[in-house]
Amino acid sequence: MRIGELATRTGVSVRALRYYEEQHLLASERSPSGQRRYPDSAVDRVLLIQQLYAAGLPSRSIVELLPCVVTGEVTPELLDRLTAERDRIDTQISNLANTRDRLDTIITAAVTTLQTGRPCP
Repeated sequence: MRIGELATRTGVSVRALRYYEEQHLLASERSPSGQRRYPDSAVDRVLLIQQLYAAGLPSRSIVELLPCVVTGEVTPELLDRLTAERDRIDTQISNLANTRDRLDTIITAAVTTLQTGRPCP
């Protein structure tokens, strides 16, 4: 498929797809006229890259992790890296949950204020 179709199917801009290639996260073949061509499997790869970016991983970390996902290659160093990233994400989740819980407390107090006319405690 061409780059525009991949962009449409993944919701990722053409510019971002070109960046992924520059960072060695995604590969394409060139047609005789120089147009990028991607296999159907590129859709899943781009979606995975997006998930990893959303989790806060930089492109250099994603490049290191992709061989494990794509070919099953793993080294002790890669396993350590994967574990560290998972632990970092777990910490983020915990922090977000704590923030949500504090907001819930504030919302409850604000609702009480609206209902009773008394200021927030």
